[in-house]
Order: sequence, then C-alpha cells, then structure tokens
Amino acid sequence: MKDTRGLKIAVIGGGSSYTPELVEGLINGYGEMPIAEIWLVDIEAGKRKLDIVGNLAKRMVHKAGLPIQVHLTLNRREAIKDADFVSTQMRVGMLEARKLDEHIPIQHGVIGQETTGPGGMFKALRTIPVILDICRDIEELAPHAWMLNFTNPAGMITEAVQKYSRVRTIGLCNSPINFKKSLAAAYHVPEEKVLPEFVGINHLHWVTSALVNGKEVLSELLAGEGGEYTASNVPTFGWDPEFLQSLAAVPTYYLKYFYMQNEMFAEMKESLRQNGTRADIVSRVEKELFELYEDETLEEKPKQLEQRGGAYYSEAAVRLMQSLYLGRNDIQTLNVANGGIYNFLPEDASIEVNCVVTSGGPIPLVPGHVPPHIKGLLHAVKTYESLTIEAAVTGNRELALQALVHHPLVPSVSTAKILLDEMLEAHRHYLPNFFA
Repeated sequence: MKDTRGLKIAVIGGGSSYTPELVEGLINGYGEMPIAEIWLVDIEAGKRKLDIVGNLAKRMVHKAGLPIQVHLTLNRREAIKDADFVSTQMRVGMLEARKLDEHIPIQHGVIGQETTGPGGMFKALRTIPVILDICRDIEELAPHAWMLNFTNPAGMITEAVQKYSRVRTIGLCNSPINFKKSLAAAYHVPEEKVLPEFVGINHLHWVTSALVNGKEVLSELLAGEGGEYTASNVPTFGWDPEFLQSLAAVPTYYLKYFYMQNEMFAEMKESLRQNGTRADIVSRVEKELFELYEDETLEEKPKQLEQRGGAYYSEAAVRLMQSLYLGRNDIQTLNVANGGIYNFLPEDASIEVNCVVTSGGPIPLVPGHVPPHIKGLLHAVKTYESLTIEAAVTGNRELALQALVHHPLVPSVSTAKILLDEMLEAHRHYLPNFFA
C-alpha cells in the first residue's frame, strides 16, 4: 500500500470526544505514515461538537508543525472520496440512546450495558443499517480503502460489513492492547517482549497463553501474581481464585457480566438509583470535556479525556494503519472473519484473535488451545450475534426475538418479549426497518 503521496484519513463520527485522542496518535505517528488530510465528518445533530473538536484538532496539528490539512464536513461522501483509511467511531442515537439501552433492561432485572445483552443488541440494530449505508459510499468512492471499525458492538458491526458489503474492514478494540500493556507493566518488560494469546470474539475473549520473554506465565497470572486487569467502564469485582484456576484462562473484564451476573446487576441497579448508569456518567464527563475543548488556548489532548474510557484507542488505531501501510508483519489482536480458525463457529463469523498484519491485510493465527467450556459460551453468544445481524438487515421482529431469547443474560421468553417491545418502541426513530 505504501506510496509517495500523502494519505487521506476519513473519520466517521468526527465530532466524538475521542477524536483528540486519535488526532494525537496520528500526529505522533506522522514520521512513519505521512498524512496529508484528515477529514472529520458528522451529522447535522453533531455539528456543534464537530466544530469544537475539529478546531481543537487544527490547533493540535498547528502546534505540531505538520503539513496536515484538517477538514470538517457534514458531507460524508466528500470525506470518503479517495480515502486511504476510513475510521468509524459513531453512536447512532447518541448518548440518549445509550441511556435507554442501559436503563430499560435494569428496570426488568437484566444487565444493562452498551455492548452486552439487550443494550448491545439494540445498539447493533440501530447501527448496522447505517454502517452498511456508509459502506456503499466506500465501495463507490474509495474501493481500495481500509475501514477500521471502532464502533460498538465492534464484532457484530465488523461481521455485518464482511457479510453484506465488499469493503475491506477490520474491527478494533482497545481491550487487547490494554491487557498487553498491563502484562508488560506487571513484569517490568517492554511491550514487545510480551505475547498474550487471545481466544474468542469481541468483548468475549480469554487469554489462554501469556509469554513474557518467551516464558509462559499464565499460571502466575491465574494465581493473582500479575495484578487484576479491569477497565474504567466495568465495575471492579475480584475473580474467584478457584474458578480462575479451573478456567485455565484469564477472562476479559466483560466476562464478569456472564460469570458474576448477580454481583454486576446489583451494582448496576444501585448505580442507577444513586448516580445513573455509565451513560449518565459519560454524559457528565463529555460536558466537561467539550467545555475544555472550546478553550482556544488548548492545543493538546486534555488529561481529563482519560476519564472517558477507551485508553490506548488511538495507539491501537495508528499501529494498525502503520502496519497496513508499511507491511510490518507484526502481531496485533483484531476482529476478522473466522475462515475456519474456530471449527465450532461459522466461517463468516467475526472473531477476535491474534493476526499477522501484512500490507495485504491481517492473517489470523490459529490459537494453540480452546478449552471446551469456552467453546460453549462462545457458540451461544455468536448465535445471538448472527441472529441480531440478520434482524438488523431485514427488520425481522421474529429474528430479533430469537436473538434476545437465546442471549445467556436474558432469563426467559416473557422477559425477552417485554424488553423487545419496550426497546423497539423507545428506539423507533432509529429503527425504520422494523416499522416500515
């Protein structure tokens, strides 16, 4: 992919509070990947935020003294045309929709979270048709571009694009890079000296091997010697030591919603009563961030952005762009098509696995071992995801009901029907396929 011209990068959802993080990463990586243009694009409802974030991005580039042009636009096609990379970081319905995704399930005794369970399902139902519409523009205007998808639920979005478009897409999450950095810090070694092996799908993965300087340290991690790995958007509860030993793998923090469902739900219910859910907290954090972003003397990403979550998001994005551009052949953990890596999942399912990143795209690596108890939960959740994707594309309520009923976090058919009816109505404006 490497050539002598400058690169064009289009950011869908450019008015996001995350954008300064991405711009900082692009500035820091400029020496290896010469960028000529960054196009930040958003919708009319997001214009105010786009202007604020975009002007901060321009000040950051100016301070860095780099010949990068930053463009702000509401014209998506103009941003996509001839782009080399299209990064997606959008939220259909914005934070108000996320609040509904979190609040409604909790009121019916079910985990309310933006990527897991009923909340994740409805985020996918709203987002997949919009993403596929964007893909039609990419197919026409930038057929050779790579689409790097950060939009949650990242696995389902990536799988939908792979199934229903010709766009070259890779799904990305900051969870694996966070784990890798935590592992390196725990053992006081450079990041390139650690190699965890990830098995699973987005937000449902396990580390089944962890090499530090070529030595296997998984048993030490399971004994708690590596410290606990968590995230700002997931409540912190300790894992049961006996359970971890029998699991023989380090679970991602999102698996607490499955393995510690009662504790997580109790915390969510109390949080909703006192301060609101994570969506309410993020709304308050974003309000403060945009007040900072408006300061015309601000020329760098503010420290307060770390409270938003998404740590190392820009590093993961820029690292992937550089590896595709330069053909580095390094190992990164990405969301790609299964293609037979897991024989217990469909070949076109999106999985999250270590890949060698070449200039022609990522090549997934076959994990050494997938324990049988992991296979069971993976198969159940992937079945729900595949049904959800088809429901999003077709607007088929029956498929949506089956998806919800078969999600491990939904306790019964009656609860699923109540949730489906209430959440379809709550999100009616963003679900035209279901109300045609």
